[in-house]
Amino acid sequence: MDLRELEPCAEWRAADVADPETWTLCLNDADRAELDTALRAAKEKSVNPLEIGREDFPLDTLADKLNAVVEVLLNGRGFMRISALDAGAYSDDDLTLLYWGIGLHLGEPWAQNKHGHVLGDVTDQGKTVDDPTVRGNELGGIALDYHSDGSDLVGLLCLRTARVGGLSCVANAVAIHNHMVRTCPELAAALYEELPYDTRGEQAKGASAFYTVPGFTEHADRLFVRFIPQYILASQRHADAPRLSDTAREAIRTMVGLANDPDFNVYMDLQPGEMQFINNYHVLHGRTAYEDDAANGYKRHLKRLWLATYALTDRPGHFRALGRSHWEAKRSVSHLPAVERVPTA
Repeated sequence: MDLRELEPCAEWRAADVADPETWTLCLNDADRAELDTALRAAKEKSVNPLEIGREDFPLDTLADKLNAVVEVLLNGRGFMRISALDAGAYSDDDLTLLYWGIGLHLGEPWAQNKHGHVLGDVTDQGKTVDDPTVRGNELGGIALDYHSDGSDLVGLLCLRTARVGGLSCVANAVAIHNHMVRTCPELAAALYEELPYDTRGEQAKGASAFYTVPGFTEHADRLFVRFIPQYILASQRHADAPRLSDTAREAIRTMVGLANDPDFNVYMDLQPGEMQFINNYHVLHGRTAYEDDAANGYKRHLKRLWLATYALTDRPGHFRALGRSHWEAKRSVSHLPAVERVPTA
């Protein structure tokens, strides 16, 4: 196939993003006051996020800043931290509703799993890595390697940190793609082929236990990436799933290796009230291992959004919903409680 480098404007290396101020939107007093007013307006209608639409969470000046965030996500570095909601001034429910309102100005929430969660929890849920149905957001303690999720944008809000570790990390998939096109085009070409993914048991009744989608897709001069190496490899447990070739396996190992190369990634230590948003097609994300101490108020807990941005109107067909209509039919909110907060001095 005729490979080419794509979207060089969205490429970065670690040295380009070494200064966190360049990728942080710092909320000022006026922004926080506007958010507080929007929160009170929303709560007059409902405290249920499912009953709150974008028009119920009115923003003025901050809406322009959030539009600029979307521009950076889609056409720039592909990730942004928003710092920070005042975690000490709000309950967890109010922080979550503020986060929901901000997310609504970035895109339309999509269901994240078979439960229809449009607002999910990322915390230790007592699952183990050897469970063939486990999802990454349910696992605690262990590191999660770089991967993508099932939406345009992925958002995280930090409610609690771990006692130690649990850093969020992002890697530039655009730079990795272009590097592979230049240096190992045969491996890049293998990732343009359809790859099988394990559904983790969340397929519709009677549907296949795996689906196929390319790792790399060029569409309308843009790069779209779908890469979850753990699920690709897990698909091989199904006898009817396409077998991975040696070349495909080598391409997966190469992409994983590049994502873990310090030249292609950056780490951030999200604190309570801070949010991270990424372009799921341009940025892979993961986390470092961590240790909780729930008895003393340390249990890593983030809220997650999957968003279909209003600004992106042309997507490849396999990125429009990936056959998840049975998820969307059950739209709901996950309500796992966070541990009690660590007392402040």
